[in-house]
Amino acid sequence: MSYKGWIIVAILLFGVGIALGLVSPAGIADLLSEDLRALEELGSMLAPFSITTAMFIFTKNTLAIAMSFFLSPILCLAPILTLTVNGWLLAFVSSAVVSEKSIGFLLTALLPHGVIELPALIIGEAAALSFGAMAIILILKKESRTVLVSTVTKNAGHVLLTIALFFIVGIFHTIITVALLEKQTRDPLMLNLKQNLRYLVVALILLVPAAIIETYFTPLLLAQ
Repeated sequence: MSYKGWIIVAILLFGVGIALGLVSPAGIADLLSEDLRALEELGSMLAPFSITTAMFIFTKNTLAIAMSFFLSPILCLAPILTLTVNGWLLAFVSSAVVSEKSIGFLLTALLPHGVIELPALIIGEAAALSFGAMAIILILKKESRTVLVSTVTKNAGHVLLTIALFFIVGIFHTIITVALLEKQTRDPLMLNLKQNLRYLVVALILLVPAAIIETYFTPLLLAQ
């Protein structure tokens, strides 16, 4: 699938999250009350018009996209969850804000940085989906499965110990790392990685102005 196709998939996953957020019962907020209070406390600590706040926002968003990208070979779970959860949070919190304030207040709070931050999220997660899907497809090829089974058999003790110590690391080591050692798997995957790293860089660059706008301009608009 082309990168444009993955953009569409990312948008659809984000849309699924939004739909889930819109239909989520209001009572779910009670279950998340402690988490919401923690977020409110964190928000109160991040003062507007501060370079520290801008750096925190940029770092948080960057780490989220980068981790999603490099964990994507694990069944693409990271980008799928990132897109749907972010969509769900956006819709759920937006509904609460509109009910308490107004849609104008919501748009003022979201649009200045959202018009940059959301495309950055879509671009970055589409790259993660593309890379993760390529890794999974190559690993599932017959030649790769043969190499994988052979290597796991020879190193069964090491594999079992790794899985026991850290399940995710075990998966990454036994399936992805082993497959990457083979030329027929490594070459197309590295080509895909280079292509998608460009999109990842674009996404991360977009997060810089988004963080600045959210820190310095959005508070001014909300204060009016």
